[in-house]
Amino acid sequence: MIRKMTLTDIDPVVQTHLLSFPKFFLSILGPRFLSLYYSSVCSDSSGIALVGLNQAGRVTGFVAGTTNPRGFYTRLLKKRWLKFAMASFSAVLQKPSIIPRMLGALSFPKENPVGQDVAGLYSIGISPDDQQQGMGRQLVAEFLIEARIRGCRQVFLTTDRDDNDGVNGFYQKNKFTIKRQFVTPQGRRMNEYWIDL
Repeated sequence: MIRKMTLTDIDPVVQTHLLSFPKFFLSILGPRFLSLYYSSVCSDSSGIALVGLNQAGRVTGFVAGTTNPRGFYTRLLKKRWLKFAMASFSAVLQKPSIIPRMLGALSFPKENPVGQDVAGLYSIGISPDDQQQGMGRQLVAEFLIEARIRGCRQVFLTTDRDDNDGVNGFYQKNKFTIKRQFVTPQGRRMNEYWIDL
């Protein structure tokens, strides 16, 4: 079952994120940061946030994004900059080398597409125990439907190009096509996928 994410879903969404992306940047920032991030997506008027439930009714998957990619992070930071700073403080203390990456992450969204007819799919995760059961496909399909309902004509996302064949294959099977390839300041080679609605 797929439904809209609520604030009561944040804890299992954060746990699913940490299990799905253990070494990724947002996970390094920790559960407190992730909790604030996903609750902000859930609460923002342009946010699209859905959860997938297993047969026991437990949240084991999620998808999150926005219908206004260019201004999304700016809006979140304007509303909650102090909370985000506090949430990332312990991660910075433990690993000061992430500071340049954090600053880069703040400037990257300036490259996101402009307009309310484009949606950005920013994050999707499935608990490792519940993968290969079709939940990812269902979450993406529902995200696309919600984006279309809100007047979007296209959806884009980015993912790693290297050592990521399963994820790239997943998006290609779901009819996303690569529009652009680029390298992040940290040297990650990325694919940018788009789909018309």
